Amino acid sequence: MKFKLHYFTGFLALCFMAGVAMAAENQTSSAEKARKAIGVLQSDAAPGDKAMACKELAIYGGPEAVPVLAPLLADQDLASWSRIALEVIPGRAADEALRDAARKLQGRLLIGVINSIGVRRDTRAVNLLETKLKDTDADVAEAAAIALGRIGGDSAAGALQKALGRAPVGVRSAVAQGCILCAEHYVAERKFAKAVKLYETVRQAEVPRQRVLEATRGAILARQSDGLPLLVETLRSTDKALFTIGLRTARELPGRAVTEALRAELGKAALERRVPLLLALADRNDDAVMPAVIGVVRTGSKELKLVAIEIMVRLGDASALPLLLDALAESDADLAGAAKAALAGWSSTEADAQLAARLPRTTGSTRLALIELAGQRRVAAAIPEMTKAANETDAKTRAAGIKALGETVGLENLNLLTSALNKAKSDDEVAVVQAALESACARIPDKAACANQLLPHLMTTPISAKCALLRVMGVIGTPNALEAVQTAVASSQPAVKDTAIRVLADWPEPPALPALLEVLRNSEDETHRFLALRGCLRLLEEGDQPASQKLNTFTELLARTQRTDDRKAILSGVANVADPAALKLVEPYLADAQVQAEAELAALKIAGGIAKSAPDQARAVASKIQAESKNQATRDRAAKLLGQLK
Repeated sequence: MKFKLHYFTGFLALCFMAGVAMAAENQTSSAEKARKAIGVLQSDAAPGDKAMACKELAIYGGPEAVPVLAPLLADQDLASWSRIALEVIPGRAADEALRDAARKLQGRLLIGVINSIGVRRDTRAVNLLETKLKDTDADVAEAAAIALGRIGGDSAAGALQKALGRAPVGVRSAVAQGCILCAEHYVAERKFAKAVKLYETVRQAEVPRQRVLEATRGAILARQSDGLPLLVETLRSTDKALFTIGLRTARELPGRAVTEALRAELGKAALERRVPLLLALADRNDDAVMPAVIGVVRTGSKELKLVAIEIMVRLGDASALPLLLDALAESDADLAGAAKAALAGWSSTEADAQLAARLPRTTGSTRLALIELAGQRRVAAAIPEMTKAANETDAKTRAAGIKALGETVGLENLNLLTSALNKAKSDDEVAVVQAALESACARIPDKAACANQLLPHLMTTPISAKCALLRVMGVIGTPNALEAVQTAVASSQPAVKDTAIRVLADWPEPPALPALLEVLRNSEDETHRFLALRGCLRLLEEGDQPASQKLNTFTELLARTQRTDDRKAILSGVANVADPAALKLVEPYLADAQVQAEAELAALKIAGGIAKSAPDQARAVASKIQAESKNQATRDRAAKLLGQLK
């Protein structure tokens, strides 16, 4: 144990020594970088190099760099670069250098130095800046006013207050801005009385309207809870800009009393101001907000109610749920629709519980809306009520219940939909059940189990229901579903046979290809043959079968159709097989006038795909097409390929 402790102590000592060494190395490195940068400034280096040296000193420089940087404050090219460093170098030397420059410089250079003094908040420069407030150059005076505001404190505030009344009109806005900046410093230091006095000075002065608005906001916030009367005054002002400032400040001033005051103003304000007031109220963060919003939904105008419903969704407070559920019964379609949309998007599961509890007690359009919502939210607890709806006499309610079941049930409840399918009273209702089954099976992970639950009903249901189940099998897409569809192709019932072939033609996976080929080989129905051919072409394009297998299928397809359009489509499919054998399959059709154009394009595409593996064959077909094609664009394409082959 002693050995381990001794070892650990030694390890800590090594770490400490390594840290000290690293810190010393970094310090040496920084000092060396600063020394090199100072050397650049003292040399005859180009201005660009000196500018980079100033940037280096902003990072690594200390008081030792000030004597080299200070003279550059008078340099038109390097003054701003020098100030970048002087603004961040610690210590009084940089402050003194800037003050000294401010006594000597004029114009733009002086303005830059004054700005840097403000950035450093140099309290020793207040008297100097006060004299600059009287400068005949308005830009200099404005810069001095802003700098005093950034520095803050009693001396700066006093200088600005004295200047506010007598400053030239062109400078007065900047002086007012300086006063506001000083007041903000007072607020940060919790010297609220001084801040209020300064804000009020600006509000009473003859300054631009924007400064009065800024000072009004500050005066309200600086008064804290006592700022409420002034806030209400701004909210009642006929001046739109002042009203806007009031809305902004209402979001910032804390306290439940502010929320209550906003709530009271909602009932008194002009109609066009009520929505902005409600939105400002909603952005506050206290317990009185939701009761106020609920009150608006109960008693406000339609426009306010619609906004309040959106606010309820944003706040997500469960206390709003009963009111939203009540609003579903509104006679106004817009309000009922807004409440329904709000409940559909509600994030907490509390909405599901309240919805399921209310469903058995509702009737009419409200019940219909709740059933639809239960489906959209997939409320499992509402399945019994959905089932009741699916069996009611009203067709619209039945459809809503069936759809909701499709959005909600799992594998264990799938029989509820097959039962609805058996009871369907029309082809339209069969279509509704089909859509519900497709929705359910798309959600349920175990697709094969879905198919197994549905397959027995293929033997017992009416024809329209059987066709619907076959379409659902196409959505499921499993091997057992495919087998059922293949069996149905041989059905003696024309509608079932037709549906099965259409489902096969749209089957998502290549395993359906053999069954489609069988349809093409055996069917005499041109529509079925057309569907089978298009299904084969799609699966060949999407599948990853070996090239030889694809070409065997394409060969059979070409042999089994005489239709020009079909052959064109097949040749377009062959074009995607980059194999010399594909070229041999296409070549005979180069002489067929009816499909010559498609054959030429297919041959060129194949030739491009085999250019590296079989360049001689690619060159031969490209040369033939360039020499014999009747289409100039095709000849140009062949020439381009020959150029690439060379």
